[in-house]
Amino acid sequence: MVVLCDDMGYSDIGCYGGEHATPNLDALASKGVRFTQFYNTARCCPTRASLLTGLYPHQAGIGHMTNDRGRDGYRGVLNRNSVTIAEALKPAGYRTYMTGKWHVTPGLGPDADRRTWPLGRGFEKFYGTIAGAGSFYDPAALVRQNALITPENDPEYKPESYYYTDAITDNAVRYLKDHQTESPDKPFFLYVAYTAAHWPMHAPEAAVAKYKGKFDAGYGPLRAARFERMKASGLLSADADFAPGSDDWDAVPDKAWEARAKEVYAAMIEIMDAGVGRIVGQLKQANQLDDTLILFLQDNGACAENQGRTENKAPAPDDLRPLGPDGLQTRVTPPMQTRDGRWVRTGPGVLAGPADTYIAYGRGWANVSNTPFREYKHWTHEGGISTPLIAHWPTGIKPGRAGAFERQPGHLIDVMATCVDLAGASYPTEKDGKPIKPREGVSLRPAFNGEPLARTQPLFWEHEGNRAVRDGDWKLVAKENESWELYNIAADRAEQHNLASSQPERVKDLAAQWDAYAARADVLPLGAWRAEGGAQGPLSTKKRFALEPNAQLARAQAPAVANKGFTITAKIEADDDHPKGVIVAQGGTALGYALFLAESRPRFLVRTPEAASRIVGPKLSPGAHTVVAKLDHSGALTLTIDGAPAADPVPGKLIPRQPGDGLQVGRDDNAAVGPYATPNAYDGTIHSVVVDLDDK
Repeated sequence: MVVLCDDMGYSDIGCYGGEHATPNLDALASKGVRFTQFYNTARCCPTRASLLTGLYPHQAGIGHMTNDRGRDGYRGVLNRNSVTIAEALKPAGYRTYMTGKWHVTPGLGPDADRRTWPLGRGFEKFYGTIAGAGSFYDPAALVRQNALITPENDPEYKPESYYYTDAITDNAVRYLKDHQTESPDKPFFLYVAYTAAHWPMHAPEAAVAKYKGKFDAGYGPLRAARFERMKASGLLSADADFAPGSDDWDAVPDKAWEARAKEVYAAMIEIMDAGVGRIVGQLKQANQLDDTLILFLQDNGACAENQGRTENKAPAPDDLRPLGPDGLQTRVTPPMQTRDGRWVRTGPGVLAGPADTYIAYGRGWANVSNTPFREYKHWTHEGGISTPLIAHWPTGIKPGRAGAFERQPGHLIDVMATCVDLAGASYPTEKDGKPIKPREGVSLRPAFNGEPLARTQPLFWEHEGNRAVRDGDWKLVAKENESWELYNIAADRAEQHNLASSQPERVKDLAAQWDAYAARADVLPLGAWRAEGGAQGPLSTKKRFALEPNAQLARAQAPAVANKGFTITAKIEADDDHPKGVIVAQGGTALGYALFLAESRPRFLVRTPEAASRIVGPKLSPGAHTVVAKLDHSGALTLTIDGAPAADPVPGKLIPRQPGDGLQVGRDDNAAVGPYATPNAYDGTIHSVVVDLDDK
């Protein structure tokens, strides 16, 4: 069984030095083994790809996120030259179950390719989210088996109050109970992928109240206390270094707001830990705990992203209303609404926790979470890639090892090798007629009992141009477009003493090994994650797009709107008094634009990663209309109906890069650009749509 949590730091759980209440994980650690130098890949999607396949993430097709950058290492979906742990174990007689976050495919909506979802990659049962983030009270892309559902219309799970972390746990427990009834003599593989404690900071108030006031002292004292606990426990050496703090608590303008985010974060971790306890309890009740290997780890280092920490300037739509039991939540980030019809709030003064808030906990607390390391999620310094790994397996770990630290380095690539080893399974050389890439990792079984691993190769990383290689105690690491740094990790885990200038030959040797890895593992060309071309080649250079009704353009053929103003001219007919639906949309939930009607009123929305801007016109009467929506080179939005200005200009921003999704006329089948449920097809007649790009 593999339990993966989300966006947490190395020292967040109690048995690794944290002040959060994690008694169930601490209990597993006290009877199992704690790895002190285990590694992930610094980001959610690549980590999940690597964990599931035993390959480096680029080899599995997900060197960045779930968008296609036109290179095999950056396709954004698990490729078919890899197998998942579930696919590898099923031929050995294993039942395979998953609950939680998938996030290794771009396909989220009703028309998504189900072959890229868990049931298409070896799992027999699945409850969770295909997307990578979202509300804990109303998750987007929520799925049971292969069907999109909502917390209200799921016939198989109806809790008194819905909270996603608990739902992940409850469905995992249910699968274990069902296993006892359906196939008690068969082994199982269960993958539990929590979204705690990824933003937004969401938790029920009763759970948050326990932590009220506990973090009012700020970053420095909490960080120092963690560091001392880590040394006292033996996790760190007595003479370990401590990376400098990132933020000054005295400079925080609203300390109550900042402390509240950390209180909610702590509650999220505690609820997740309680869920682990319920899963362990079910294993114990079924007399399976002693024979089940449980691995607990994290997908990346703590997250310093600022999602929701600035004000959401997008005004609430005039037609805001409850989604209803069957209305799918299509938004993973603001601007968005709650299921019961409230507009979600962000920014200073908005206290994290409730469903109508969306706040990240920020860099200062992330620095605490990563004590004592440098950097965060995204980077390949220790703060980005270091994870706890707890291994609990009473019949496989010698009693004398209970509570021991294991100091051999390990990596996500080792999880597949470990599962195949313990299951007596065969790792395939081909599947469905396609060759399967050889797995990269080694079985961790020897390390459980303090014996040497059979590793013959260094460990490697690349994410967003940040790169690293570790061979023995030596680590070479660099940020994007910066020089290599060299550290002796045994003596300097916090990476405070760069030895690159004093050991140029070692730098040269390690860099050559990294270059060889990058060449064979689909990493190159370095920087491909930024590529604007997709699988279909370079972006279009056209300036004018005359589009027919129901036209669809893939990303590479759609207007190249990055940092460009543009004008949409749509000739339509409103067939009745209540026209509604999408006239044209390009992009998705991250960025793009949409011209659509709601409550009979034309609306032009432009979405950037920071916010969405919109302009709204008057109600349209039945009949023919010409609607002109413009985003000018300054970022201002204007709207003209039948030759007359429909509203005052609205300030906005240019779209900073080409949207990942393409363009559609008359509907929006992709992740929704606007505050509507897909596909939101236009219910009138569209005669033509023309998109003209500005020359500026």
